[in-house]
Amino acid sequence: MAKHWIAAKPGTPDGWEFVDYDVPTPNRGEITVRVHAAGMNPADYKHVAGARAGVEFPVPIGYEISGEIIAMGPDTVIGSGRAEVGDEVIAFRVRGGYATELTIPADKAFAKPTPLTHAAAANLFLAGTTAAEMLSVTGAQTGETILLHGASGAVGVSVLQQALHRGIRVIGTASSSRFDEVRRFGGIPVEYGPGLVERVRAATDSPIVAALDAVGTDEAVDVSLELVGDRNCIVTIAALARAERDGIRWIVGSLPESTRFRDGIRGELAELAQQGLLEVPVARTYPLSKALDAVQFLATGHPGGKIALIP
Repeated sequence: MAKHWIAAKPGTPDGWEFVDYDVPTPNRGEITVRVHAAGMNPADYKHVAGARAGVEFPVPIGYEISGEIIAMGPDTVIGSGRAEVGDEVIAFRVRGGYATELTIPADKAFAKPTPLTHAAAANLFLAGTTAAEMLSVTGAQTGETILLHGASGAVGVSVLQQALHRGIRVIGTASSSRFDEVRRFGGIPVEYGPGLVERVRAATDSPIVAALDAVGTDEAVDVSLELVGDRNCIVTIAALARAERDGIRWIVGSLPESTRFRDGIRGELAELAQQGLLEVPVARTYPLSKALDAVQFLATGHPGGKIALIP
């Protein structure tokens, strides 16, 4: 029998349960996937920390997977086209990815990029689509220079790679211990902290046309406001209060326009990964049964790469 992790009620992960469950047989437009890796994101535990309108508990945990199709509904194609039982796929915005098997809408699944391990592939889409939207809403163009706060994090590393592919120069903030990671993906690293504005200006002779904030600190927003004149070209995924106060852009996957963009960009990101142009650094993997240990490590905020659960 299949097993999955659920939050039986709102609260912290120590209240989650690893239970047996019956996997539904796929209907038309659905597939069943044997999960080889489940991606992990802070949203996994944040979204079940408290009661939310429209959410009924128990809630299966996890939004991203990589695995193998083991059953298909009749006349069914996946998000990237035709597929067969035995094909490897990745999926995003699923419900209950911390599982051994899972039945999902077929349009959420795309052919797994062959250069990526299952652990990496399972973490491609959430960070990747977020990064793609951040770049898109600022309108940064080939040859221009942008500032990226949190360049060595999961979203930041994806921004660096996507910007490099588009010919956009990125100055990225990070701790000095992570400078090599920023350079590896084409960024110009600068250390955050007092004097950041001066260090950014010293790093380039070009104007900073946009700023992307993936950390949510007051420093990140203040420096962005000082360096970028057009507030429509400053975007944050982590500082809602500052966005509302200062008139900068805030995006999150639950916004309708963000959902449409992120769903629409999945195929392009999968193709970049297939071409070897988009990597997903993985810090650690854990057995699926040890999900609580993995969440505890993820919650430190400095995992140094993505984390995956392996059934």
